[in-house]
Amino acid sequence: MQSVRFAGAALAAIPLALGALTSQSSAQEPSPSPSGTSGTFGSGCSALSQKADTAKDKVVDAAAAYPQLSQLVSAAVRAHLTDTLNGKSDITVFAPDNDAFKKVTASQLSSLLSNEGQLKKVLSYHVVDKKITPDQLSNGSFTTVEGGKLTTSGSGSDFKVNGKASIVCGNIKAANATIYVVDSVLQPPS
Repeated sequence: MQSVRFAGAALAAIPLALGALTSQSSAQEPSPSPSGTSGTFGSGCSALSQKADTAKDKVVDAAAAYPQLSQLVSAAVRAHLTDTLNGKSDITVFAPDNDAFKKVTASQLSSLLSNEGQLKKVLSYHVVDKKITPDQLSNGSFTTVEGGKLTTSGSGSDFKVNGKASIVCGNIKAANATIYVVDSVLQPPS
């Protein structure tokens, strides 16, 4: 019933109040290269405040432990994706943080949140139905749950998704997923 508790808390966060969020980013030195390591990496990891160890939690519950992912969790609840995502095995989620949602205009976000089908399509584009390791990010091409292609590129601890979104914290473990926090909401191909 833990996911129900998080889902209820996430529903309380809707509607998303973009203007009320405060940025928690700070200038940090990048972490060492993720190659060959099993830990998290990225300059934004230190800015992610975590409420608990998430390695034993399903992906939506794990994301709910990070206040900086509250808008993503709220959107997943609104799109009725919680059970679907928590029910999958060995998935990878490119999770837009709250700052990523600030880059979307209020009218675009309102339109997206009022259209469950479109919201589900956009959120499913952030999910790959296989485990992606940090070593696979340097020149990756992956098919998303939505059906579109997503690419990753970079090296060390500096990676991009689709050439635009930066991975600010990567390789966060959940019971059924690996989470890479990104600084932009990804859009599926038209």
